[in-house]
Amino acid sequence: MVVADDEAELDLGAVRAFVAVTEERYFSEAAARLGVTQQAVSKRIAKLESDLGLRLLSRTRTGAEPTEDGRTFLPHARALIGIADQAREVLRGRRRALRVDVLDTRLAPVDLIRAFHRRNEGVDVEIVTSDGLRSVRGALDRGSVDAAFCRVSGPLEELDAVPAFLEPARLLVSRRHPLAGRAAVRMAELSGSVVWMPGNVPGSEWTEFYHLLGAAFGVEIDTSGPDFGWDHFVTDVGAGRGVSLVGETMRLPWHPDTVQVPLVEPVPTYPSSLLFHRRNRHPALAALVAFVAGNRPVFDPRRQWLPEADRAAFSRR
Repeated sequence: MVVADDEAELDLGAVRAFVAVTEERYFSEAAARLGVTQQAVSKRIAKLESDLGLRLLSRTRTGAEPTEDGRTFLPHARALIGIADQAREVLRGRRRALRVDVLDTRLAPVDLIRAFHRRNEGVDVEIVTSDGLRSVRGALDRGSVDAAFCRVSGPLEELDAVPAFLEPARLLVSRRHPLAGRAAVRMAELSGSVVWMPGNVPGSEWTEFYHLLGAAFGVEIDTSGPDFGWDHFVTDVGAGRGVSLVGETMRLPWHPDTVQVPLVEPVPTYPSSLLFHRRNRHPALAALVAFVAGNRPVFDPRRQWLPEADRAAFSRR
């Protein structure tokens, strides 16, 4: 049995490595995130386990998993990193930019941030893009971003969320498609059809959303790729590769051979919320939260569709 040294100081770098491995599941991905070698991550974890006298991680075929002691230590490890990062930011100056994470700058939440900035011109805003909720939770815990727009899925733990946007979906088709000339398409008409969405990656909150939408309306979601980006995606749809779903206000690359057709009865809407950490004390964060809350969208069940799990947050209160 290994006995921990009660006088041993915890190495913050080792604690950060432990949190990275638990969130990324693989030592190699944690190393890439931290900008160090995989061997360095392994050494830091070994040192932390030695200092604590506990085994924190176990390796499996599907990646590293925290042990029972690891799960107990994890929230405290995140708190340590959060406090350290906040202390560092204080030293850098309290007037640093408000960092806001978005999935893509082409999406509707960016318009909300622009409107906020026009109303609060003294606030410096920095836009950060990521891969959604999977990375946002860790970024908010670490304080590397102050707020994030994404669809909420699963428990929030120490995060808070404010409903921010309901994005109506549209059908994107080739101009030669039979539905291209329609003023609108009822969701029932899509039953039995295949919708091509190569950007729907496993484990993402938007993939979950479209899976639920497909199940509700009898639509098969084809995620085959590869995903070469928006320009190639729009070109492929225009060439008849398939039909797809896009947001009504998305700034898609223009293509002469594509048409967007509104979907109705009901209108599928993609929900976005503003997420932030309860411990974050950036002086401009409260203003952003208040701005988003003041423009809160309300779900209308008579004409709109949302997954069951999203409805409570966006219903009138």
